[in-house]
Amino acid sequence: MSHIETDVELHRRKLEEALEVKSLRRIISAYLNYPEAAEEDVKRWERSFTKLPPHHKALLSHLPLKFQKIRWCITQNSYFIFEMLKVFEPPLDMSQDVDICENQHPDDASGSHHFSRSRNLCLCESTSTSGGVDLHCLAEPSSEKTYNGKCPAPTKFNEEQDIDGCKSLPDRDTYASACCNGNVSSSPPDWLDPSLQLHVPLVDVDKVRCIIRNIVRDWAKEGQKERDQCYRPILEELERLFPNRSKENPPACLIPGAGLGRLALEISCLGFASQGNEFSYYMMICSSFILNHTQATGEWTIFPWIHSNCNSVSDNDQLRPVPIPDIHPASAGITEGFSMCGGDFVEVYSDPSQAGVWDAVVTCFFLDTAHNIVEYIEIISKVLKDGGVWINLGPLLYHFADMYSPEDEMSIDLSLEDVKRVALHYGFIFEKESTIETTYTTNPRSMMQNRYYAAFWTMRKRTMATL
Repeated sequence: MSHIETDVELHRRKLEEALEVKSLRRIISAYLNYPEAAEEDVKRWERSFTKLPPHHKALLSHLPLKFQKIRWCITQNSYFIFEMLKVFEPPLDMSQDVDICENQHPDDASGSHHFSRSRNLCLCESTSTSGGVDLHCLAEPSSEKTYNGKCPAPTKFNEEQDIDGCKSLPDRDTYASACCNGNVSSSPPDWLDPSLQLHVPLVDVDKVRCIIRNIVRDWAKEGQKERDQCYRPILEELERLFPNRSKENPPACLIPGAGLGRLALEISCLGFASQGNEFSYYMMICSSFILNHTQATGEWTIFPWIHSNCNSVSDNDQLRPVPIPDIHPASAGITEGFSMCGGDFVEVYSDPSQAGVWDAVVTCFFLDTAHNIVEYIEIISKVLKDGGVWINLGPLLYHFADMYSPEDEMSIDLSLEDVKRVALHYGFIFEKESTIETTYTTNPRSMMQNRYYAAFWTMRKRTMATL
């Protein structure tokens, strides 16, 4: 009997890993599909132009040249993307056979597959004597301030991850146009072979475009205004609440939904043992590249605004270059113990080892990513020490609220009043509360500026003596 059970477990693990590899391939394929999908947009614009009557074409005779300039911008973005993928180290064997029946599940024949508890990839950066970054250590969330140690590879690559409200899925193909100037630094790894790429819907490339806009928000001088709106109030609050930060024993701060890692880095630079947590592998691949592989300020140039002709004041605005990063992460003055941990927040931090570990939790544009926001608040309370602080800034644009699918995606969409009531139930006391007006990944030169009136608060977890 035990032999049969062992065989079942082995089959389960192999199936789960195959599904994980396939999901990660879909995400990588979405990145690799970027040039092809962008080219289709340009061709569509060109077809519209050719349908104009001659006297209208004469008025807009500059547009064919603009379209060629956009193509050049696409090759520059594609070059950045491919260089990023070349240094990505997949946590699984990407060459393995994944020709499996996706409806096959090791437990039953229900037609759906599930993943076991997340394993977590953590990219930790710790200061060295040269002021650089220890680039490739693996670590797991830990009660130790330095967060070192081994952990297994991540699971739960979710093909339907939602990137900050950009609701689409992960295409295939190729880097051909990214090899634009023949200046690819080295040959691609075997797992980027075109034969391993998947055919997935072209709309999936929207997530890659979202990442490019997020790069501006986190790692470009042009994003400084948004960072001042969103990050500065948080950083000032942390400085106020922890005035006597010890270099030998820095306070520990957890940042769920860390995205591309800038806020987590800024908190580390303030003198905190900072750990960012991120579920999206779209985000993690990019943040790892910027944090671990950047050699200089302004090393890369991207063109984030080329994908829409709407609300542009001028063609020059739409085609303007954005140099990144605006700082060199390895020289920013991070505190030892800075790390980025990949995995689902609920699954990683509900582990008993995380209880009462953190001095502070910072959530920025994160709470509304929950299927169940009550569960998020419960876990934030559990991981905080007695007397620990929770700083939050963000709206309540629930990411799963409008996802109509046969699976009937769960989404608990609470009002701000209900969110506060739940927080009080889990032992929080309000210390500070306000509303902050901000944008999110907005083109600062666009004629359309969407604004949030985001909730900003500081809450403190009551000590046992006050319960």
